[in-house]
Amino acid sequence: MSVSAPSLTDHIAPVEAGAHVTAALWLGDTLALALGDGRVLRVCDGAVAATAAHPDGAILVAGGDGRRLVSGGDDGRVAATDAAGTVTELAVAKGGAWVDALALHPDGALAFSTGRNVVARDAKGREKTFSAPSSARGLAFAPKGYRLAVAHYNGVSLWYPNLETPAEFIEWKGSHIDVAWSPDGRFVVSTMQENALHGWRLQPDRGHMRMSGYPAKVRSLSWSADGKWLATSGAEAAIVWPFDTKEGPTGKAPRECGVRPARVSRVAFHPKSPVLAIGYEDGCILLVRFTDASELLVRPAVKGSTVSALAWDATGGRLGFGCADGQAGVLTLPG
Repeated sequence: MSVSAPSLTDHIAPVEAGAHVTAALWLGDTLALALGDGRVLRVCDGAVAATAAHPDGAILVAGGDGRRLVSGGDDGRVAATDAAGTVTELAVAKGGAWVDALALHPDGALAFSTGRNVVARDAKGREKTFSAPSSARGLAFAPKGYRLAVAHYNGVSLWYPNLETPAEFIEWKGSHIDVAWSPDGRFVVSTMQENALHGWRLQPDRGHMRMSGYPAKVRSLSWSADGKWLATSGAEAAIVWPFDTKEGPTGKAPRECGVRPARVSRVAFHPKSPVLAIGYEDGCILLVRFTDASELLVRPAVKGSTVSALAWDATGGRLGFGCADGQAGVLTLPG
């Protein structure tokens, strides 16, 4: 970007997290950071407090529903931490197996996986289990209804935990790492070991969508608020695919936003506006506005400080971020 481009660096409140930031989530006005040393750091109005959610292990995965940060660790535990720092143990995996993935449903349901075993617990606490064909690497609840997508080798299983019917298997050869539903529920997209994405049109057919050409693995996905765009990491720009028609990105070229000489590590769409936050492996963070492709510098490059987490609050007024070296911060957009 141009050295004369406008900057928001003066609007950042830095935070010393002290460990690798696995995930960043907002609990109301509190930014919650899940850390590699097992702690959950809570940042609110300049005050910082830490809770040992996993005192005997590292946090490997985390998700949130606006009320709690739910974390899974290498100690085999699934725990919930609220904005006050209260930790509630939700589950313990058999044999203390590592928690590989988890997902939260807006109604309070959750799911987590250890190896091939997937456990889904609905809002009333009723548990169902599913044995995936191979290790379940990614989980995602559908935006409507109680249905879970499970990513594994050679495809994705779509499972209704409360129905006796078998899971529907949508196939594509290769190792599928993570999975996401489109906000309207019409598409399922997975990230792959082969530096690519694969998608399925659930309506009106079961058509395939191949999204390839990445120089690195895609580790971060983010849907725009209107569901018309899917932003991804894995290249020296955010690669943003169009989903504004019933065919999805089939036959269409993606947009490239925030081109820089460093790979994108994290992406996060603004919850209300056509603005994309982009974090890079060299520590830089940009905001890119879709209407005119204008860029705002949030954080300059910092050697060894790969951006590992990005999260907007519900109003879109603040952006929390965390990095692999334990640095973090909160951007408050000027009014």
